[in-house]
Amino acid sequence: MTVSTAPAVHDRLTPRARGLLLVLCGALFLDALDVSMKGVALPSIGAELGMSTGSLQWVVSGYVLGFGGFLLLGGRAADLLGRRRMLIAALAVFAVATALGGFATSGPLLVAARFVTGISAAFSAPAGFSIITTSFAEGQVRNKALSIYTATGATGFSLGLVAGGLLTEVSWRWVFHAPVLVALATLAGALAVVPRTAAAPGRGFDVAGSATITAAMLLLVFTLVEAPNAGWASVRTLGSLVAVAVLLAVFAVLERRVANPLLRLGILRSGPLVRANVAAMSLLGGWVGALFIVTLYLQDGRGWSALETGLAVCPSGVVVALLAPRIAAPLVGRYGSGRVALAGLVASVAAYALLQFLDASSGYATLMLPAFLLVGVAFTLTYGPLTMAAADSVPAADQGLAGGLVNTAFQVGPALTLGVVSAVTASGGLRAALVVPLIVAALGVAAMLPALRRA
Repeated sequence: MTVSTAPAVHDRLTPRARGLLLVLCGALFLDALDVSMKGVALPSIGAELGMSTGSLQWVVSGYVLGFGGFLLLGGRAADLLGRRRMLIAALAVFAVATALGGFATSGPLLVAARFVTGISAAFSAPAGFSIITTSFAEGQVRNKALSIYTATGATGFSLGLVAGGLLTEVSWRWVFHAPVLVALATLAGALAVVPRTAAAPGRGFDVAGSATITAAMLLLVFTLVEAPNAGWASVRTLGSLVAVAVLLAVFAVLERRVANPLLRLGILRSGPLVRANVAAMSLLGGWVGALFIVTLYLQDGRGWSALETGLAVCPSGVVVALLAPRIAAPLVGRYGSGRVALAGLVASVAAYALLQFLDASSGYATLMLPAFLLVGVAFTLTYGPLTMAAADSVPAADQGLAGGLVNTAFQVGPALTLGVVSAVTASGGLRAALVVPLIVAALGVAAMLPALRRA
Protein backbone atom coordinates (compact mmCIF):
# COMPACT_ATOMS: atom_id res chain seq x y z
CA MET A 1 0.00 0.00 0.00
CA THR A 2 1.21 3.52 -0.72
CA VAL A 3 0.46 6.91 0.68
CA SER A 4 0.74 10.17 -1.22
CA THR A 5 3.06 12.86 -0.07
CA ALA A 6 1.68 16.31 0.61
CA PRO A 7 1.16 18.67 -2.35
CA ALA A 8 2.97 21.95 -2.73
CA VAL A 9 1.92 24.37 0.00
CA HIS A 10 0.55 27.76 -1.04
CA ASP A 11 1.66 30.61 1.18
CA ARG A 12 -0.62 33.09 -0.58
CA LEU A 13 -3.80 33.00 -2.64
CA THR A 14 -2.32 32.98 -6.15
CA PRO A 15 -4.55 32.40 -9.20
CA ARG A 16 -3.54 28.72 -9.15
CA ALA A 17 -4.37 28.44 -5.46
CA ARG A 18 -7.69 30.20 -5.99
CA GLY A 19 -8.57 27.74 -8.76
CA LEU A 20 -7.90 24.82 -6.43
CA LEU A 21 -9.92 26.46 -3.65
CA LEU A 22 -12.79 27.10 -6.07
CA VAL A 23 -13.07 23.41 -6.93
CA LEU A 24 -12.90 22.32 -3.29
CA CYS A 25 -15.52 24.91 -2.39
CA GLY A 26 -17.64 23.49 -5.21
CA ALA A 27 -17.59 20.07 -3.55
CA LEU A 28 -18.74 21.50 -0.22
CA PHE A 29 -21.28 23.73 -2.00
CA LEU A 30 -22.69 20.57 -3.58
CA ASP A 31 -23.10 18.78 -0.24
CA ALA A 32 -24.81 21.78 1.38
CA LEU A 33 -27.02 22.45 -1.66
CA ASP A 34 -28.10 18.82 -1.78
CA VAL A 35 -29.09 18.66 1.89
CA SER A 36 -31.05 21.92 2.01
CA MET A 37 -32.90 21.28 -1.27
CA LYS A 38 -34.21 18.01 0.10
CA GLY A 39 -35.27 19.63 3.37
CA VAL A 40 -37.83 22.01 1.89
CA ALA A 41 -39.16 19.29 -0.42
CA LEU A 42 -40.02 16.84 2.37
CA PRO A 43 -43.77 17.57 2.57
CA SER A 44 -44.15 17.16 -1.24
CA ILE A 45 -42.09 13.96 -1.20
CA GLY A 46 -44.21 12.55 1.60
CA ALA A 47 -47.46 13.40 -0.18
CA GLU A 48 -46.49 11.77 -3.49
CA LEU A 49 -44.79 8.65 -2.11
CA GLY A 50 -47.21 8.16 0.79
CA MET A 51 -44.58 8.54 3.51
CA SER A 52 -45.53 9.38 7.08
CA THR A 53 -43.68 11.99 9.16
CA GLY A 54 -41.71 9.22 10.85
CA SER A 55 -40.68 7.54 7.59
CA LEU A 56 -40.12 10.91 5.93
CA GLN A 57 -37.39 11.59 8.47
CA TRP A 58 -35.38 8.84 6.76
CA VAL A 59 -34.96 10.96 3.63
CA VAL A 60 -32.70 13.06 5.85
CA SER A 61 -31.56 10.33 8.21
CA GLY A 62 -30.65 7.89 5.42
CA TYR A 63 -28.12 10.41 4.17
CA VAL A 64 -26.90 11.03 7.72
CA LEU A 65 -26.54 7.27 8.29
CA GLY A 66 -24.30 6.85 5.26
CA PHE A 67 -22.35 10.03 5.97
CA GLY A 68 -21.85 9.49 9.69
CA GLY A 69 -21.23 5.76 9.37
CA PHE A 70 -18.41 5.99 6.84
CA LEU A 71 -16.73 9.31 7.67
CA LEU A 72 -13.84 7.92 9.73
CA LEU A 73 -13.16 5.36 7.02
CA GLY A 74 -13.39 8.10 4.40
CA GLY A 75 -10.99 10.31 6.32
CA ARG A 76 -8.33 7.64 6.66
CA ALA A 77 -8.82 6.49 3.06
CA ALA A 78 -8.04 10.04 1.94
CA ASP A 79 -4.80 10.00 3.94
CA LEU A 80 -3.67 6.57 2.78
CA LEU A 81 -5.14 6.00 -0.67
CA GLY A 82 -4.86 9.55 -2.01
CA ARG A 83 -6.98 12.65 -1.44
CA ARG A 84 -7.43 13.44 -5.12
CA ARG A 85 -8.42 9.87 -5.92
CA MET A 86 -11.01 9.75 -3.13
CA LEU A 87 -12.48 13.13 -4.04
CA ILE A 88 -12.92 12.24 -7.70
CA ALA A 89 -14.39 8.79 -7.04
CA ALA A 90 -16.78 10.17 -4.43
CA LEU A 91 -18.04 12.93 -6.72
CA ALA A 92 -18.77 10.39 -9.45
CA VAL A 93 -20.75 8.15 -7.08
CA PHE A 94 -22.57 11.21 -5.70
CA ALA A 95 -23.78 12.17 -9.18
CA VAL A 96 -25.08 8.66 -9.97
CA ALA A 97 -26.80 8.12 -6.60
CA THR A 98 -28.47 11.54 -6.64
CA ALA A 99 -29.77 11.00 -10.16
CA LEU A 100 -31.23 7.62 -9.16
CA GLY A 101 -32.96 9.24 -6.19
CA GLY A 102 -34.85 11.48 -8.57
CA PHE A 103 -36.37 8.43 -10.28
CA ALA A 104 -37.40 6.65 -7.06
CA THR A 105 -40.99 5.37 -7.03
CA SER A 106 -41.18 4.41 -3.36
CA GLY A 107 -39.90 5.56 0.00
CA PRO A 108 -37.44 2.68 0.53
CA LEU A 109 -35.82 3.22 -2.88
CA LEU A 110 -35.47 6.93 -2.19
CA VAL A 111 -33.93 6.30 1.24
CA ALA A 112 -31.50 3.78 -0.29
CA ALA A 113 -30.36 6.38 -2.82
CA ARG A 114 -29.89 8.90 -0.01
CA PHE A 115 -27.83 6.36 1.94
CA VAL A 116 -25.44 5.85 -0.98
CA THR A 117 -25.26 9.62 -1.50
CA GLY A 118 -24.29 9.99 2.16
CA ILE A 119 -21.53 7.39 1.77
CA SER A 120 -20.09 9.28 -1.20
CA ALA A 121 -20.14 12.52 0.80
CA ALA A 122 -18.35 10.69 3.63
CA PHE A 123 -15.38 10.21 1.30
CA SER A 124 -15.48 13.60 -0.46
CA ALA A 125 -15.82 15.79 2.65
CA PRO A 126 -12.64 14.72 4.51
CA ALA A 127 -10.73 14.53 1.22
CA GLY A 128 -11.61 18.15 0.38
CA PHE A 129 -10.92 19.30 3.94
CA SER A 130 -7.49 17.65 4.04
CA ILE A 131 -6.55 18.96 0.60
CA ILE A 132 -7.15 22.49 1.88
CA THR A 133 -5.30 22.01 5.16
CA THR A 134 -2.29 20.44 3.43
CA SER A 135 -2.25 22.77 0.42
CA PHE A 136 -2.37 26.12 2.25
CA ALA A 137 0.23 27.25 4.76
CA GLU A 138 -0.82 27.18 8.40
CA GLY A 139 -1.83 30.57 9.75
CA GLN A 140 -3.46 33.47 7.95
CA VAL A 141 -3.57 31.87 4.49
CA ARG A 142 -5.09 28.62 5.70
CA ASN A 143 -7.59 30.44 7.93
CA LYS A 144 -8.62 32.63 5.00
CA ALA A 145 -9.05 29.57 2.77
CA LEU A 146 -11.10 27.79 5.43
CA SER A 147 -13.25 30.89 5.95
CA ILE A 148 -14.05 31.02 2.24
CA TYR A 149 -14.59 27.25 2.22
CA THR A 150 -17.12 27.27 5.06
CA ALA A 151 -18.86 30.38 3.71
CA THR A 152 -19.34 28.54 0.43
CA GLY A 153 -21.08 25.75 2.30
CA ALA A 154 -23.44 28.28 3.88
CA THR A 155 -24.08 29.83 0.48
CA GLY A 156 -24.95 26.44 -0.95
CA PHE A 157 -27.28 25.76 1.95
CA SER A 158 -29.10 29.09 1.62
CA LEU A 159 -29.37 28.89 -2.17
CA GLY A 160 -30.56 25.31 -1.83
CA LEU A 161 -33.45 26.44 0.34
CA VAL A 162 -34.63 28.87 -2.34
CA ALA A 163 -33.79 26.66 -5.33
CA GLY A 164 -35.39 23.69 -3.62
CA GLY A 165 -38.55 25.70 -3.06
CA LEU A 166 -38.67 26.80 -6.71
CA LEU A 167 -37.99 23.34 -8.08
CA THR A 168 -40.49 21.71 -5.72
CA GLU A 169 -43.20 23.92 -7.18
CA VAL A 170 -42.54 22.09 -10.47
CA SER A 171 -41.72 18.64 -9.06
CA TRP A 172 -39.79 17.44 -6.04
CA ARG A 173 -37.81 15.18 -8.38
CA TRP A 174 -35.93 18.18 -9.70
CA VAL A 175 -34.31 18.72 -6.30
CA PHE A 176 -32.51 15.46 -7.04
CA HIS A 177 -31.74 16.00 -10.70
CA ALA A 178 -30.42 19.58 -10.43
CA PRO A 179 -27.45 18.76 -8.11
CA VAL A 180 -26.23 16.22 -10.68
CA LEU A 181 -25.17 19.12 -12.92
CA VAL A 182 -23.22 20.71 -10.06
CA ALA A 183 -21.59 17.36 -9.28
CA LEU A 184 -20.48 16.85 -12.87
CA ALA A 185 -19.07 20.39 -13.11
CA THR A 186 -17.18 19.94 -9.84
CA LEU A 187 -15.88 16.56 -10.99
CA ALA A 188 -14.54 18.11 -14.21
CA GLY A 189 -12.85 20.86 -12.20
CA ALA A 190 -11.29 18.35 -9.80
CA LEU A 191 -9.83 16.35 -12.67
CA ALA A 192 -8.29 19.54 -14.05
CA VAL A 193 -6.86 21.37 -11.03
CA VAL A 194 -6.51 19.09 -7.99
CA PRO A 195 -2.80 18.14 -8.09
CA ARG A 196 -1.48 14.63 -8.29
CA THR A 197 1.07 13.80 -5.60
CA ALA A 198 3.98 11.44 -5.78
CA ALA A 199 3.50 8.05 -4.20
CA ALA A 200 5.80 7.13 -1.33
CA PRO A 201 6.18 4.01 0.83
CA GLY A 202 3.35 4.12 3.32
CA ARG A 203 1.42 2.28 5.97
CA GLY A 204 -0.87 -0.68 5.59
CA PHE A 205 -4.62 -0.23 5.77
CA ASP A 206 -6.29 -1.22 9.03
CA VAL A 207 -8.99 -3.51 7.64
CA ALA A 208 -10.22 -4.88 10.99
CA GLY A 209 -10.34 -1.46 12.59
CA SER A 210 -12.12 0.02 9.58
CA ALA A 211 -14.78 -2.69 9.59
CA THR A 212 -15.33 -2.42 13.36
CA ILE A 213 -15.65 1.37 13.60
CA THR A 214 -17.82 1.59 10.48
CA ALA A 215 -20.18 -1.04 11.92
CA ALA A 216 -20.24 0.83 15.24
CA MET A 217 -21.02 4.18 13.62
CA LEU A 218 -23.70 2.70 11.37
CA LEU A 219 -25.39 0.99 14.31
CA LEU A 220 -25.10 4.10 16.49
CA VAL A 221 -26.67 6.45 13.95
CA PHE A 222 -29.38 3.91 13.08
CA THR A 223 -30.19 3.41 16.76
CA LEU A 224 -30.43 7.13 17.43
CA VAL A 225 -32.73 7.66 14.47
CA GLU A 226 -34.98 4.69 15.25
CA ALA A 227 -35.11 5.19 19.03
CA PRO A 228 -38.23 7.41 18.93
CA ASN A 229 -40.16 4.64 17.15
CA ALA A 230 -38.76 1.71 19.13
CA GLY A 231 -38.68 3.59 22.44
CA TRP A 232 -35.61 4.93 24.19
CA ALA A 233 -35.94 2.39 27.01
CA SER A 234 -36.90 -0.55 24.77
CA VAL A 235 -34.90 -3.77 24.63
CA ARG A 236 -34.08 -3.04 21.00
CA THR A 237 -32.64 0.42 21.68
CA LEU A 238 -30.74 -0.53 24.81
CA GLY A 239 -29.44 -3.72 23.18
CA SER A 240 -28.22 -1.74 20.18
CA LEU A 241 -26.44 0.77 22.39
CA VAL A 242 -24.75 -2.06 24.27
CA ALA A 243 -23.67 -3.55 20.93
CA VAL A 244 -22.25 -0.17 19.93
CA ALA A 245 -20.28 0.00 23.18
CA VAL A 246 -18.90 -3.50 22.60
CA LEU A 247 -17.87 -2.64 19.03
CA LEU A 248 -16.14 0.53 20.23
CA ALA A 249 -14.31 -1.43 22.93
CA VAL A 250 -13.17 -3.99 20.36
CA PHE A 251 -12.07 -1.16 18.10
CA ALA A 252 -10.03 0.42 20.90
CA VAL A 253 -8.28 -2.91 21.58
CA LEU A 254 -7.54 -3.41 17.89
CA GLU A 255 -6.13 0.10 17.49
CA ARG A 256 -3.69 -0.47 20.36
CA ARG A 257 -2.39 -3.69 18.82
CA VAL A 258 -2.02 -2.95 15.10
CA ALA A 259 1.07 -1.26 13.73
CA ASN A 260 -0.85 1.18 11.53
CA PRO A 261 -4.18 2.00 13.23
CA LEU A 262 -7.12 3.63 11.49
CA LEU A 263 -7.51 5.97 14.47
CA ARG A 264 -4.44 6.80 16.48
CA LEU A 265 -6.09 6.94 19.89
CA GLY A 266 -3.55 9.46 21.13
CA ILE A 267 -5.14 12.02 18.81
CA LEU A 268 -8.09 12.14 21.22
CA ARG A 269 -5.82 13.59 23.91
CA SER A 270 -5.92 16.88 22.01
CA GLY A 271 -8.25 19.16 23.99
CA PRO A 272 -8.93 21.53 21.06
CA LEU A 273 -9.81 18.61 18.79
CA VAL A 274 -12.21 17.04 21.32
CA ARG A 275 -13.88 20.39 22.05
CA ALA A 276 -14.21 21.06 18.32
CA ASN A 277 -15.99 17.74 17.85
CA VAL A 278 -18.41 18.25 20.74
CA ALA A 279 -19.19 21.77 19.55
CA ALA A 280 -19.66 20.51 15.98
CA MET A 281 -22.29 18.06 17.21
CA SER A 282 -24.05 20.91 19.01
CA LEU A 283 -23.87 23.47 16.20
CA LEU A 284 -25.24 21.40 13.34
CA GLY A 285 -27.42 19.20 15.53
CA GLY A 286 -29.28 22.19 16.94
CA TRP A 287 -29.81 23.79 13.55
CA VAL A 288 -30.92 20.63 11.69
CA GLY A 289 -33.36 19.86 14.50
CA ALA A 290 -34.76 23.39 14.46
CA LEU A 291 -34.97 23.45 10.66
CA PHE A 292 -36.86 20.14 10.61
CA ILE A 293 -39.41 21.51 13.08
CA VAL A 294 -39.77 24.93 11.46
CA THR A 295 -40.13 23.48 7.94
CA LEU A 296 -42.97 21.19 8.96
CA TYR A 297 -44.58 23.92 11.09
CA LEU A 298 -44.57 26.56 8.37
CA GLN A 299 -45.79 24.26 5.59
CA ASP A 300 -48.19 22.01 7.47
CA GLY A 301 -49.22 24.41 10.24
CA ARG A 302 -49.34 27.73 8.41
CA GLY A 303 -49.82 26.48 4.86
CA TRP A 304 -46.70 28.13 3.45
CA SER A 305 -45.33 26.85 0.16
CA ALA A 306 -41.90 25.25 -0.14
CA LEU A 307 -40.62 28.41 -1.83
CA GLU A 308 -41.97 30.66 0.92
CA THR A 309 -40.36 28.44 3.53
CA GLY A 310 -37.03 28.48 1.72
CA LEU A 311 -37.06 32.26 1.38
CA ALA A 312 -37.97 32.61 5.06
CA VAL A 313 -34.98 30.58 6.26
CA CYS A 314 -32.58 31.82 3.57
CA PRO A 315 -31.26 34.89 5.52
CA SER A 316 -29.33 32.58 7.85
CA GLY A 317 -27.15 31.40 4.98
CA VAL A 318 -26.86 34.86 3.45
CA VAL A 319 -25.35 36.19 6.69
CA VAL A 320 -22.68 33.48 6.63
CA ALA A 321 -21.92 34.00 2.94
CA LEU A 322 -21.46 37.75 3.46
CA LEU A 323 -19.62 37.79 6.79
CA ALA A 324 -17.60 34.57 7.13
CA PRO A 325 -14.98 35.31 4.43
CA ARG A 326 -14.43 38.80 5.87
CA ILE A 327 -14.47 38.46 9.64
CA ALA A 328 -13.90 34.82 10.67
CA ALA A 329 -10.16 34.61 9.95
CA PRO A 330 -9.29 38.05 11.46
CA LEU A 331 -11.28 37.27 14.61
CA VAL A 332 -9.55 33.91 14.98
CA GLY A 333 -6.19 35.60 14.53
CA ARG A 334 -6.98 38.04 17.33
CA TYR A 335 -8.97 35.99 19.83
CA GLY A 336 -8.30 32.35 18.95
CA SER A 337 -10.58 29.79 17.33
CA GLY A 338 -12.02 28.54 20.64
CA ARG A 339 -13.22 31.90 21.88
CA VAL A 340 -14.70 32.86 18.52
CA ALA A 341 -16.53 29.53 18.28
CA LEU A 342 -17.86 30.01 21.83
CA ALA A 343 -19.31 33.38 20.86
CA GLY A 344 -21.04 31.76 17.90
CA LEU A 345 -22.56 29.05 20.06
CA VAL A 346 -23.91 31.72 22.42
CA ALA A 347 -25.59 33.31 19.38
CA SER A 348 -27.21 29.96 18.55
CA VAL A 349 -28.59 29.73 22.09
CA ALA A 350 -30.11 33.19 21.65
CA ALA A 351 -31.65 32.15 18.31
CA TYR A 352 -33.35 29.06 19.68
CA ALA A 353 -34.46 30.96 22.78
CA LEU A 354 -36.36 33.32 20.46
CA LEU A 355 -37.99 30.39 18.67
CA GLN A 356 -39.49 29.25 21.98
CA PHE A 357 -42.06 32.02 21.46
CA LEU A 358 -43.09 30.76 18.01
CA ASP A 359 -46.86 30.32 17.72
CA ALA A 360 -49.74 31.11 15.38
CA SER A 361 -49.61 34.82 16.23
CA SER A 362 -45.84 35.22 15.74
CA GLY A 363 -44.80 37.62 13.02
CA TYR A 364 -41.98 36.74 10.65
CA ALA A 365 -40.14 40.08 10.92
CA THR A 366 -40.45 40.33 14.69
CA LEU A 367 -39.50 36.79 15.71
CA MET A 368 -38.46 34.34 12.98
CA LEU A 369 -36.20 36.68 11.00
CA PRO A 370 -34.14 37.77 14.06
CA ALA A 371 -33.77 34.10 15.03
CA PHE A 372 -32.57 33.11 11.56
CA LEU A 373 -30.14 36.04 11.46
CA LEU A 374 -28.70 34.93 14.80
CA VAL A 375 -28.26 31.43 13.38
CA GLY A 376 -26.29 33.03 10.54
CA VAL A 377 -24.08 34.80 13.06
CA ALA A 378 -23.62 31.52 14.93
CA PHE A 379 -22.41 29.68 11.84
CA THR A 380 -20.20 32.61 10.82
CA LEU A 381 -18.39 32.53 14.16
CA THR A 382 -18.43 28.79 14.79
CA TYR A 383 -18.30 26.59 11.70
CA GLY A 384 -15.04 27.86 10.24
CA PRO A 385 -13.21 28.32 13.56
CA LEU A 386 -14.10 24.74 14.54
CA THR A 387 -12.52 23.39 11.37
CA MET A 388 -9.50 25.62 12.00
CA ALA A 389 -9.18 24.27 15.53
CA ALA A 390 -9.36 20.70 14.24
CA ALA A 391 -6.75 21.36 11.54
CA ASP A 392 -4.33 23.15 13.87
CA SER A 393 -4.50 20.42 16.52
CA VAL A 394 -2.98 17.58 14.46
CA PRO A 395 0.03 17.09 12.12
CA ALA A 396 -0.31 17.08 8.33
CA ALA A 397 -0.31 13.26 8.15
CA ASP A 398 -3.54 13.15 10.18
CA GLN A 399 -5.44 15.93 8.41
CA GLY A 400 -7.81 13.51 6.67
CA LEU A 401 -8.50 11.79 9.97
CA ALA A 402 -9.12 15.13 11.73
CA GLY A 403 -11.47 16.09 8.92
CA GLY A 404 -13.25 12.76 9.24
CA LEU A 405 -13.61 13.19 13.01
CA VAL A 406 -15.05 16.69 12.91
CA ASN A 407 -17.33 15.84 9.98
CA THR A 408 -18.48 12.73 11.85
CA ALA A 409 -19.40 14.98 14.75
CA PHE A 410 -21.27 17.28 12.37
CA GLN A 411 -23.37 14.27 11.27
CA VAL A 412 -23.83 12.43 14.58
CA GLY A 413 -25.16 15.65 16.14
CA PRO A 414 -28.07 15.94 13.69
CA ALA A 415 -28.81 12.21 13.93
CA LEU A 416 -29.07 12.40 17.71
CA THR A 417 -31.05 15.65 17.68
CA LEU A 418 -33.49 14.43 15.01
CA GLY A 419 -34.12 11.29 17.04
CA VAL A 420 -34.94 13.31 20.15
CA VAL A 421 -36.97 15.84 18.15
CA SER A 422 -39.07 13.04 16.62
CA ALA A 423 -39.71 11.55 20.05
CA VAL A 424 -40.75 14.88 21.56
CA THR A 425 -42.88 15.75 18.52
CA ALA A 426 -44.77 12.46 18.82
CA SER A 427 -45.52 13.06 22.50
CA GLY A 428 -45.80 16.84 22.78
CA GLY A 429 -46.04 18.28 19.28
CA LEU A 430 -43.78 20.54 17.21
CA ARG A 431 -44.05 23.39 19.67
CA ALA A 432 -42.64 21.32 22.51
CA ALA A 433 -39.89 19.94 20.26
CA LEU A 434 -38.42 23.44 19.84
CA VAL A 435 -36.90 23.08 23.32
CA VAL A 436 -34.53 20.37 22.02
CA PRO A 437 -32.36 22.64 19.80
CA LEU A 438 -32.05 25.10 22.68
CA ILE A 439 -30.72 22.42 25.02
CA VAL A 440 -28.34 21.09 22.36
CA ALA A 441 -26.93 24.57 21.75
CA ALA A 442 -26.46 25.13 25.49
CA LEU A 443 -24.45 21.90 25.71
CA GLY A 444 -22.17 23.25 23.00
CA VAL A 445 -21.58 26.42 24.99
CA ALA A 446 -20.69 24.36 28.05
CA ALA A 447 -18.21 22.29 26.05
CA MET A 448 -16.39 25.37 24.74
CA LEU A 449 -16.20 27.29 28.04
CA PRO A 450 -12.61 26.08 28.71
CA ALA A 451 -11.56 28.17 25.71
CA LEU A 452 -12.03 31.29 27.85
CA ARG A 453 -9.06 30.26 29.99
CA ARG A 454 -6.66 30.35 27.07
CA ALA A 455 -4.10 33.14 27.17
